[in-house]
Amino acid sequence: MHWILPFIAALSLITFVVYYLDKRAAVRNTRRTPEITLHALAVLGGWPGAFLAQRIFRHKSGKAGFQLVFWMTVTANVSVFVWLWML
Repeated sequence: MHWILPFIAALSLITFVVYYLDKRAAVRNTRRTPEITLHALAVLGGWPGAFLAQRIFRHKSGKAGFQLVFWMTVTANVSVFVWLWML
């Protein structure tokens, strides 16, 4: 159980950087990171970094469909974390 928080922190940092690079690509009109990749990083545990990046870079925060899936990944992550904590 002691490995979960460091794992989430590391994946959050990676996810934050990926969001930054995608925002930069959007501004420069170059190749973008697929949304499925952003969601995969979030569902694997990087959602805190994704949340911060969305707020800081104002990236993907206005897309309703993207936000719906994002918040579903957050709900899934928190549910699994609580379940694991109760074991």
